[in-house]
Amino acid sequence: MTTDMMTLELKLVRSTDGVEIDLHPLQGLWTELQYVKLSDQLNHLIEFTDGRIEVLPMPTSRHQAILLWLYERFKAALRPTGGPVLVAPLRLKIRPGKFREPDILMLFQGADPRYQEAYWLGADLVVEIVSADNPQRDLQDKPRDYAEAGILEYWIVNPLDDSISVLVLEESAYRVHGRFGRGQVATSPHLANFGVQVDEVFDAG
Repeated sequence: MTTDMMTLELKLVRSTDGVEIDLHPLQGLWTELQYVKLSDQLNHLIEFTDGRIEVLPMPTSRHQAILLWLYERFKAALRPTGGPVLVAPLRLKIRPGKFREPDILMLFQGADPRYQEAYWLGADLVVEIVSADNPQRDLQDKPRDYAEAGILEYWIVNPLDDSISVLVLEESAYRVHGRFGRGQVATSPHLANFGVQVDEVFDAG
């Protein structure tokens, strides 16, 4: 069976005989294991919260160009410590029953036990590039999730207004380290001497 997600609907379609199964009634009933197995089979990003599956839109060319530009900079910054930096698709377990797929995720040190093959058990810094289909997901929902997961730093890269917000975790909640626009340098409170020119980020796409 294949999965037809062109309209972001939860349906399984077997094209050989026209069988179509609507999976929407299963929302709220999916198990963590079922989610992991389903996401192994798809070419779409899907996230999971307490039995519910959310299919994310395919990224645009600009989204991918910004993502890869930032990936190269973070990768270079962490090379001295051997900290891994990877990009979606890669599942990040927030807690039992909740998974996200950050655009970029990293651990500051090599050999961190949270680095796992099927999915990571945590991260030190994550980056999300805001999607036009649902900005609230990256601006409001994911800060709560990443704070719940204990992720030290969250970068919100917003092509809708060419801004980068850097959030830092303090006492289980994020505070704004800085909101940076064109003409400024976005900096990290945890990576010493690391910064990116906001103009270069958004001009990459």
